[in-house]
Amino acid sequence: MAGGNPLSMGRDVAVDLGTANTLVYVKGQGLVLNEPSMVAVDTRSGQVVAVGHEAKRMWGRAPRNIRLVRPLKDGVIADFDVCEQMLKQFLQRVSTSRWSKPRVIVAVPSEVTGVERRAVQDAAEFAGARRPVYIIEEAMAAAIGAGLPVHEPSANLIVDIGGGTTEVAVISLGGIVTANSVRVGGDELNEVIIAMFKRDFDLDVGVNTAEEVKIQLGSAWPLQTKLLAMLVGEIQRRACLARKKSQLSRFARP
Repeated sequence: MAGGNPLSMGRDVAVDLGTANTLVYVKGQGLVLNEPSMVAVDTRSGQVVAVGHEAKRMWGRAPRNIRLVRPLKDGVIADFDVCEQMLKQFLQRVSTSRWSKPRVIVAVPSEVTGVERRAVQDAAEFAGARRPVYIIEEAMAAAIGAGLPVHEPSANLIVDIGGGTTEVAVISLGGIVTANSVRVGGDELNEVIIAMFKRDFDLDVGVNTAEEVKIQLGSAWPLQTKLLAMLVGEIQRRACLARKKSQLSRFARP
């Protein structure tokens, strides 16, 4: 503690503000938070009811007065006020002192505009981060996290697939030589999986089930048909059980 000043105890925090999930890393502790980038808002009062996992559990079950919001779209902020509230709650969860503000660095897509970059900085500052908020390209952060020799005079190719964007970059001598950001990512893969189950198996699956299928079977190489058949069978079994429970609940009503 420098000079006994409690305000000098701010922590170093890295935030991966993703379309689907937000991750928070604290220096000396590692990854301390990994939650969905989702917020539940009461439309009557405008108050935030839940964020992260709690908000995602409300998906498809929330009453009419609760609106579920994903404040980021295609890797950039779509709803500034809701994003600020979400960041504020996430930073409060990892903060150990109410007197000091953390020093924060946020990862953003390589091809965001200056306005979009400034919106991220403002949201983090209003959420309680110390000024200035630092910005790093997602591709560079991914390369450093993967342990690539980014400072060597050699080309390092990185492909970072997120929920709303896919980043492709070539990195050398500590900088990005060339990069491209395509606003297509895991969310579109989920939509394709949902459409496939409907078309090929006449099954209606939700976003959470599609996400589970993507995580378990997602591969750049063709998979064995047996694995897909086993997964489809499990989903059909769950659907059958859900229908039986629904029928039993109707019979149980007076």
